[in-house]
Amino acid sequence: MLSNPIQREQIILDSINEGVFTVDHEWRITSFNRAAETITGVPREQALGRICYDVFHSDICETACALRRTLSSGKPLENESANLVNSDGELVPVRISTAVLNDDNGHFVGGVETFQDLSRVERMKKELEERYTFEDIAGRSAAMRSLFGVLPPIAESDSTVLLAGESGTGKELFARAIHHLSKRADGPFVAVNCAALPDQLLESELFGYVAGAFTDARQDKKGRFTLADGGTLFLDEIGDISPAMQVRLLRVLQEHEFEPLGSTQTRHVNVRVIAATNQDLTALIEQGSFRSDLYYRIHVIQLDIPPLRQRREDIPLLATHLLGRIADRNEKNVPNISDTAMALLVSYDYPGNVRELENILEHAFVLGRGQTIQPHHLPQPLYDKETHHDSPLGEMSLEEMERLAIKDALHRTQGHRGRAAELLKINPSTLYRKIHNLQLTLPPGDGRRKSS
Repeated sequence: MLSNPIQREQIILDSINEGVFTVDHEWRITSFNRAAETITGVPREQALGRICYDVFHSDICETACALRRTLSSGKPLENESANLVNSDGELVPVRISTAVLNDDNGHFVGGVETFQDLSRVERMKKELEERYTFEDIAGRSAAMRSLFGVLPPIAESDSTVLLAGESGTGKELFARAIHHLSKRADGPFVAVNCAALPDQLLESELFGYVAGAFTDARQDKKGRFTLADGGTLFLDEIGDISPAMQVRLLRVLQEHEFEPLGSTQTRHVNVRVIAATNQDLTALIEQGSFRSDLYYRIHVIQLDIPPLRQRREDIPLLATHLLGRIADRNEKNVPNISDTAMALLVSYDYPGNVRELENILEHAFVLGRGQTIQPHHLPQPLYDKETHHDSPLGEMSLEEMERLAIKDALHRTQGHRGRAAELLKINPSTLYRKIHNLQLTLPPGDGRRKSS
């Protein structure tokens, strides 16, 4: 039995899944439970005694503080929505409830607020609605930031776009982002995998048919062009369509009209086309299997989506993002990834790109049972030494990996330690200390002078 009532009260508060804190009449935090620490990223000892708005940085603190309204009116509030900024500078959506706090004699001593992290709910809502924007395409590398920069102006136009990249790089995600950033966002987004269907089926899928066009065609069917009218049609793996289908597709792109199978009536559509391929279309043109006039029709704007092995610095961010989605689907907490496991993830080449990374993480999530992901939770090819004999990271210690990562960042920034720290996602002072401890030699030249 616990004789100390304060200790007993803290144990009770720590058993609650929602964040809970109390304030006195001067708005100083008097209690702060474990869930509040987890959601805000602020340790209890740092929160106690501080003014509450110095800890939460909520968007309602200055203008519409829920707790202030409760203390002014004496009435509790329930299920108020707000956003707070955690210790990592990330925006966290929360649901808030507040109440007046009185002592045993009924005298006012402060207020209590509970708050629930809605991050998982918001992520699941976004997935269900499929409202993808470029902000959901995780990536901080220079290549990805460059793509993010051109997506809005491309979306504002109505030009045909060709997305080029290996399988699994997320071409459909980029297509959805362009659609949802465009003036067609309220219209339909319709996707077709051209490689998955033989010619006759693809023709009926794209253009539809009328009743009696062929055996079993008992009623009219709308094609994807009709379904996408007023919106965007995404033609994935366009390099796999036959020359005959290329002719029909070219006419639609040029004239915005077509005839369904079995019909003599021309139909007009207002559709923006975004095409994607994992093949070299210019090589297919030279081989005679792809029409040059169709290529130039879809090649108005081309975006090259880099493979994952060319943007390894994005892998930690991507892994965290994908693990969040996997945990949401399984209604579990998001596990951490150990440094050793992360080093193996970064060193792998990913022939299947982002899709393969997600499969690897789901494998690790299942084996790890929600705990910190370790190397033995990953598929064997990632930690088997036999598969890493050509990898620069395969048999390195963590210190050697760290040394290599810092040297690479300094090289890419011409010795600019501030920019190198940004690439490594660490504090500049931490980088200075690591350079000293690892006895690293800075590259020749002064990157700071060049960047200025």
